[in-house]
Amino acid sequence: MTYPPTRYTGDSGEISATYRPAGAPPDLEIGAITAVRYLATGASTNGEFGLYRWDMGPQRAGAATHFHRTISESFFVLTGQVRIFNGAGWIDAAPGDFVHVPPGGIHAFRNESGEPASMLLLFTPGAPREGYFERLADAARGRRLSPEELQRLYIEHDNIMLPDS
Repeated sequence: MTYPPTRYTGDSGEISATYRPAGAPPDLEIGAITAVRYLATGASTNGEFGLYRWDMGPQRAGAATHFHRTISESFFVLTGQVRIFNGAGWIDAAPGDFVHVPPGGIHAFRNESGEPASMLLLFTPGAPREGYFERLADAARGRRLSPEELQRLYIEHDNIMLPDS
C-alpha cells in the first residue's frame, strides 16, 4: 500500500482546520429518541468522508437491515451498548468497540439496552447523508412518508433495505 497522489502542492501549508466543541448542540433531532451531530460532512471534507455522532436515548431505536452500494459505514461505540448486525449475527458492541462494513456489507444497528447509547458513524467516501437523516427526522415529527416516498428516499440515499434480522 502506498500513499495516495498529492492533493496539496503548496510549500507553506495553510490554515484550514475546523473545530466543533464538545458542548455544541445537536444539528438534528430524530423525535425524542436520537440526537445527531454533523462532525464532518462529505461537503466539508471534499467528499473524503462523513463523520456523525449518533446519541440515542433509552428508547429502542436504530436502523433496519440494509446495505450500501457506494459507501462503507463504520461504527465506534462511545457510551452504552449498541447491537450491530454484521450480516451473520448481532454483536453487542460496548464502548471502544469498532465495526467496519464495506460497500455491499449487510448491517443494521439498534439500541435495545433501555439505557442511552452513543456512537460515531463514519461513511467513506463522504456521501450527503444529511438529507437522508433530515427526512427521517421529518417523518418522526409527523410528516409520515408513504411507502412509495420511503422507497424513493432509500434509493436516492443508497440504502438497499432487506428483511429485518
